[in-house]
Amino acid sequence: MQIRVGFEMAYDCPQPTPMILHLNVHFSRVQDLVGGDNLTIDPPVPIAGYHDTFGNWCTRIVAPKGRTRICADAMVNDTGAPDAIVPEARQLPVPELPHETLLFLLGSRYCETDRLSDTAWSLFGSGPTGWGRVQAICDYVHRHIAFGYEHARNTRTAFEAWHDRTGVCRDYAHLAVAFCRCMNIPARYCTGYLGDIGVPPPHGTMDFAAWFEVFLDGEWHTFDARNNEPRIGRVLIARGRDASDVAISNTFGPNTLESFRVWTDEVTAARPDLARLSAQCTATNRGQAGGVVHNGP
Repeated sequence: MQIRVGFEMAYDCPQPTPMILHLNVHFSRVQDLVGGDNLTIDPPVPIAGYHDTFGNWCTRIVAPKGRTRICADAMVNDTGAPDAIVPEARQLPVPELPHETLLFLLGSRYCETDRLSDTAWSLFGSGPTGWGRVQAICDYVHRHIAFGYEHARNTRTAFEAWHDRTGVCRDYAHLAVAFCRCMNIPARYCTGYLGDIGVPPPHGTMDFAAWFEVFLDGEWHTFDARNNEPRIGRVLIARGRDASDVAISNTFGPNTLESFRVWTDEVTAARPDLARLSAQCTATNRGQAGGVVHNGP
């Protein structure tokens, strides 16, 4: 299948404001892009790009004083298969873990393993290991947290999500990641696009999504404590220790996010609203020069 993904956001800045953006499709999915993954800035500004410590593609800009519009619209080829289920995947002892996975056993800004370790072992220590243990963690987190955008708070940590029992998808992911790390399972936080493909209505408001990956039996596997069922059409943007590593934008100065819109749709018929936005982005693209548009990794 093909999936159309994209976003449009507008910031108002009272002064020129440096920004770091995680908004391009992850390099592991670049071969699936149809026609590129252009990031468009209006008004035009110079753009620089780099790969961060985790291999994610980052974009640097200085948003001018006033309103800055950032958008992208892309087509992605996808297998159409749901997330894989591998119940036989084993948990490896810590001495057998590859060096590069050890970072994802440690506590981080939003995943306080020191504060949750005793709770994790009391909940999951006597149960199965490997895939079964991660699924037990997802089941618990899915039941424990009540979802609601009214509960969104960008400073909430995993421990606070466990205590508050409310949150949004990032809170589900942070708590599950922290529990996995407490149980000596490397876990990393993921953000990207996830639409409602194959999910019966009613559908919620579209936004960027958060899920996580764990290292079992020599491979990374996808889990999603928020939805807690295999989903179709995940399009990864970035991975890291937690949300602090993969924020869609880091701004270094005062600003107001005036508007924000995300879409993730299976391509089955024409969408006039998306077609208009794509035309707008393309028109802006043609008017930019001097490296203003960057095509991602």
